[in-house]
Amino acid sequence: MSKEILVNIEPQEKRVAVVNNGELQEFSIERPQDRTIVGNIYKGKIEAVLPSLGAAFVDIGLPKKGFLYLSEIEFAFESVDTPRAQSPKEIKKGQEVLVQVVKESFGTKGPRLSTHIGLAGRYLVIMPQDKQVGISRRIEDDAERRRLRQIFNELKLPKDVGFIVRTAACGKSKLELGRDAQFLYKLWKRLEKIVKEKKAPSLIYEEYDLTLRAIRDSFTEDVSKLIVDSKPEYYRIQNFMRTFLSYLAKKVEFYRGDDLFAAKDIEKQINRIDESRVYLKSKAYLVIEPTEGLVVIDVNSGGFKKRLSQEETVFKVNCEAALEIARQLVLRDLGGIIVIDFIDMEKEGHRREVFNLLKRALSADRAKYDILGISKFGVVEMTRERVHKTVQMLSYQTCPYCQGRGRVKSAMTMGIYALKELKKFLKGKTAKQVNLTLSPAVIDEILKNKGDLRSIEYRFKTKVNLVSNPTLHIEDVRLA
Repeated sequence: MSKEILVNIEPQEKRVAVVNNGELQEFSIERPQDRTIVGNIYKGKIEAVLPSLGAAFVDIGLPKKGFLYLSEIEFAFESVDTPRAQSPKEIKKGQEVLVQVVKESFGTKGPRLSTHIGLAGRYLVIMPQDKQVGISRRIEDDAERRRLRQIFNELKLPKDVGFIVRTAACGKSKLELGRDAQFLYKLWKRLEKIVKEKKAPSLIYEEYDLTLRAIRDSFTEDVSKLIVDSKPEYYRIQNFMRTFLSYLAKKVEFYRGDDLFAAKDIEKQINRIDESRVYLKSKAYLVIEPTEGLVVIDVNSGGFKKRLSQEETVFKVNCEAALEIARQLVLRDLGGIIVIDFIDMEKEGHRREVFNLLKRALSADRAKYDILGISKFGVVEMTRERVHKTVQMLSYQTCPYCQGRGRVKSAMTMGIYALKELKKFLKGKTAKQVNLTLSPAVIDEILKNKGDLRSIEYRFKTKVNLVSNPTLHIEDVRLA
């Protein structure tokens, strides 16, 4: 099998999966009401300046105000026509500023903004506030870096903007890179006119939707097919391909069956994305536990059995785990501080090899990350940028039963608690009878030791009726 991009279109949802040899590598969802604003450019208005936080809140026309670090402020618009560089101390409420969303809003936090504007093309990113050409650090081959640098020295590029060469530019010709640069420059000049015409707060540029972003970022020459199950989306993709990627247009196919993801046997893999345990082929497994700002990944040998020494067995498990961890970080879009606890290895060489394997596997990750070395206990610490809302955020809500704890109190615990509440309720009262309504499992626990209930009835001279309600939350206690 080979690498494919699958696009599934439903009336209320778009789904894109990148599959390599039948294994799910990337998965994204987009819904009309949850469409990402990352990459959008706004002409905003400073709503408040908070020197103590070193930040400003910016009104960009959305329900939540954007968050902008003062140290990032490059340009504030005193008038529509004359932007000028300003220091953070000069920024005042009511001023206008051109910003780009770099991070989605999460929970109560508004979107993160930056004044470092960047417009991504197929091979390049234009940086209007910069004047230099940079090459992605992920292009590690020195000869290729020199070739790309030479191309840009030969191209007659505008001097008032800068460019970053993306990893997709590897091996591309001077003609292809020149066309991308000219397209981006024309786009920026058009946006400059819009900036002058519109009043703040207003949208200046809207980033591509999920389908077109996937094509721009993932549809490389090593992809054998892009398959889409919607005819209108197929025609839209073809129009986009003719404009930007005509040489790949023949790889786009329209799927005529009923269920594309089921036919490709990846629906089961999608359903497993949020499971805390990830089993490896060797029967070892990972435990992935995300919290609000920290993700812990634990490697367990599980049922792994080979006729090797303990050290060699541990090393083999950790090597397999390192590759799977890199895949899971992308697949789940895990962000924040990430702590990986590999199984302890005695040999320094083994620890170093596992760490290097993890780093090589992470090199294909498009998100920004920073990784520290591996400790003698096999612990790796890293941070990874999370830009978009995760599949989990879009697909799940907090459990109304456990309220996100992941646990509920046991029936025995609730039986003890219910009898305490019953005594509190009866204290100071005179009642011939009282109804105690509980979940059936809790009532079963109370009836295992009827003496406790009988002593309460005797003490308060009352009759307690246990009322079973199967629809009641196990932690609910109702007295009447």
